[in-house]
Amino acid sequence: MSKTRISTPVAAVLAVAVSGVVAGCGSSSSSGTASTRPTWREPASYTYTLTSSEGERSLLGTFEVTVRDGKVTKAVGTDEDSRRVAREADGRMPTIGDLLAEADAARGEDADRVDVDRAADGRPTRISLDWDEDAIDDEAVYDISDYRPSNKPGRDGR
Repeated sequence: MSKTRISTPVAAVLAVAVSGVVAGCGSSSSSGTASTRPTWREPASYTYTLTSSEGERSLLGTFEVTVRDGKVTKAVGTDEDSRRVAREADGRMPTIGDLLAEADAARGEDADRVDVDRAADGRPTRISLDWDEDAIDDEAVYDISDYRPSNKPGRDGR
């Protein structure tokens, strides 16, 4: 199946329009709709568990991630393979904001599927990406669990 290319200004307008529609898609753990769900703002410091699966990505496994001052300061794999991947990630473990930015980039690149499931408070709980439905192993699925904002402010006071 061939894809039609459109001009950059038109693509930008469509990307903004589609991102608003797609951002409202996905499941919610509450009975509220996307329009009543609060907008989530990534805090400077928090912890979460990331389970990354699907495709041939270098970041596969389950990781306990600590974010301070907007940067990942610690990532520990929950099993032997994940611990190896965390060591080899060399500082490239994503924050939740990084994962959302990857979803936004996929939308901007006309990915065939970008789904962001959100909790009642608006934070993402699962991000599913498929850049090309006809390609094998270009998918990514990120499950985000055990999210805990930190009570300790980072160096920037947030």
